[in-house]
Parts: sequence; structure tokens; C-alpha cells
Amino acid sequence: MIPPYLQPVGAGELELNPDSGLSALEGRGLLREPSRGQPALRIPISTAVSTAKKEDIKQSVRKLLNRHNIVFGDYTWTEFDEPFLTRNVHSVSIVDTELKVKDPQPIDLGACTIALHVFQLNEGGPSSETLEEETENITAASHWVLPAAEFHGLWDSLVYDVEVKSHLLDYVMTTLLFSDKNVDSNLIAWNRVVLLHGPPGTGKTSLCKALAQKLTIRLSCRYRYGQLIEINSHSLFSKWFSESGKLVTKMFQKIQDLIDDKDALVFVLIDEVESLTAARNACRAGTEPSDAIRVVNAILTQIDQIKRHCNVVILTTSNITERIDVAFVDRADIRQYIGPPSEAAIFKIYLSCLEELMKCQIIYPRQQLLTLRELEMIGFIENNVSKLSLLLSEISRKSEGLSGRVLRKLPFLAHALYIQAPTVTIEGFLQALSLAVDKQFEERKTLSSCI
Repeated sequence: MIPPYLQPVGAGELELNPDSGLSALEGRGLLREPSRGQPALRIPISTAVSTAKKEDIKQSVRKLLNRHNIVFGDYTWTEFDEPFLTRNVHSVSIVDTELKVKDPQPIDLGACTIALHVFQLNEGGPSSETLEEETENITAASHWVLPAAEFHGLWDSLVYDVEVKSHLLDYVMTTLLFSDKNVDSNLIAWNRVVLLHGPPGTGKTSLCKALAQKLTIRLSCRYRYGQLIEINSHSLFSKWFSESGKLVTKMFQKIQDLIDDKDALVFVLIDEVESLTAARNACRAGTEPSDAIRVVNAILTQIDQIKRHCNVVILTTSNITERIDVAFVDRADIRQYIGPPSEAAIFKIYLSCLEELMKCQIIYPRQQLLTLRELEMIGFIENNVSKLSLLLSEISRKSEGLSGRVLRKLPFLAHALYIQAPTVTIEGFLQALSLAVDKQFEERKTLSSCI
């Protein structure tokens, strides 16, 4: 429900109701002057291939923002009245408002410290980093130049209950601050290593990639581009690696070449890092050759060497928490558990899926759905406005236990299995989604009984 002192001016936007006056907002404490140290409202600006100067683009975007005093939550402009923006800009976004304000409330752009980040997506896709071993070339890593087109929107698609995303952003920003201020790392230790651990399918690897993309855009005034190197842990223990330790050193020498470019912010992603632990423990037990432990030691040594540089962040993931090597855990500044989504997170995931299908007119006609917060505000009372949202809440409740990876697939499966038509009403789609959830749990039960 929109408060009487605001009025809608477009999708997701509100402005002051002229009949109420500014004092109505001031009296409720919704509009405040930015306090000292207040985080900036960061606005990414995706540009086309253009010769326009960044400062000219920023100036035009400031004029756009000046015409929209009040916004309500995240919002993206993709169409513009000004020809200059139409020619040179793909989108202007207000993002991550939920990281700043827990309860939805109007945001006065005039009272915010605005930080504009102009960027252009790299369409090139990943390349492979290979290592030569006598007669074979081994693919040891994948390499992206950031910001990459394939990661665009990935950050927003990841939904977590706790403040995981904001904590990770704050960690890297603090790392850079301490480096800038020449804080003695012998007195205050930080290693530039992040460890995300938890069950499969919870989005750990995606979060690492999205974080790298996000920080590249946020720090675009400082670094011209980002580099993301995803190391294939399993390939390090391939049968071809007769001299694994030397090959690991070669791989990190390539990474060092990237780090030496001070215009680049470099992210090293080691996925399923527990595979290193397995080899190390097996070697101690006598079931693996000593070459395996040389690989592990080589990697740990290389991590210790590259972490000295201020433009590198090491991101790691693990599916099996208890198998992570203590030597590696000790190197991680942040050890963040990423678990299955809760009912509230599932509701947000489903809601974003439904919005996308309505935008693409697969679900038609479009209908307004309430957020979980709005349902709470009306006490979950069923009426014509809340009926569909309450049904979605019920489906979310029975979806608990499914991973984020599965939840993102369910709308597709619901359509493929139970609809098979170009368009469907939202009522019909929710019914199909409920059936798809039931089928997912039935399949799990069948698989469990076969094991």
C-alpha cells in the first residue's frame, strides 16, 4: 500500500504528493541528510560502444536523477528521453537498496551521496589457460576479462537471508583501504582470501563470480578492468601431472603476469578447494603419491606469494566443510557458510522468476504480486489483492530444502511438464509450479530409495 504522502510516477517510482508537503516525510523521519561516513548510493551505468566521455555520461545521468526525487527500492532505466543517453547508455540502475535499508521505504535521491560507475560489458567470453606437459596441453584454468556480459545480472539473481553480499563487499573494500593506508600486515594480518562453504547448489561459485564482477564495476575509477581466473582444482591431480608442482608454479606465474598490470583488479577463484585436502590427507595415509602433496604445498606457497599484492583477491569454495585443510582454513580471512535458502529467500527467488515471465509475456496478463514484507504488513489476510501472493508463499513454504540451483530450474520445468502453451495465466502457472515442486521431492525420494 502506497502511503498518502507519496504518489506513483512510474514503475517502481514514487514522488511527493504535492497536497501533503515535504513536512509529512520529514515528520516520519524518512528523509534525512546524509550523515558523515554514510555509505554512498551506488549507481552502475552500462554503456554502449561509444566515443562519449565518461564525465559527459555522468553529467547526463545526474540530470536524469535530478528529475526523479524519490524512488522505492531498486530500479533500472533502459529508455531515455535525452538523445545523448539513448545513443550511449544501455541502462542506469539503482541497486542494492535492500543492503542499506532493511524495511522498504522511500529513498530521497537528493539526500543521498551518489556514486556513479560507468562501465562497458566485455562480450568476449572465457578463454582457457593451458599448461604444457610433454605431449599434452592441460586446461588448468578459465579466464574472463571483467566486467563480462555473461555475468551481467548474476549478482541480483542471488538471494540470501543473511547479509552475505554486503559483508563480502565490505571485506574487499576494507582490504583496499588497509593497503592504501600502508597498514603493517605483520601487526594486523589479512590475507585477501575468502572461503565460501556449504552444500552443493547454493550458489557459492556464482557468488564468487558475481562478487568479482560487482567489485570491478564499483572500482572502475581505480582499475580499468578486472581479470577472473578460475582454477580447475581437479585437473591439478590429473594422471598427466607427473611434475605437478612445477606446473602449478607455471600456472601461478601466468597469474603473476596479470597481477603485475596495476590497471587490473585480479580475482583468483579456486573451486571445490576440498579436493586439495583430499589429496593431502590421502598422501599422509599412504594412498596417494608424494607428488600430490607437492601440488598442495605448491598452491599454498603461491597463494602466500601473490596475496602481498594490493590488486588481487583470492576466492575459494568448498562443498564439504569438514574436509577443508586446516592449513588453508587458517589463510582465509572470511569463512562464510552458504546454506539452502529459507522460505523468505525462496519467495524472493520465485517472485523474480514470475516477474521475468510476465515481462516476456509467457505469463499474461500481468498481475501485481505483493512482497513477503507487504504480506506481513497486512497480517497475511486473504483478499483479491493478496490471494495470488499468499499462494506463492504457500508454494515457497513447501519448497524448503531445495537448493537455489533447483529453484531457478523449477519455473522452466513447470512450463515444460504441465503447461506447454505460449501463454498462461498466473493462476495456471502457480498451479503448475506447485506440481513441479511436488515432483521434485518425489524424484528425490525415489533416488534415495535406490541408493
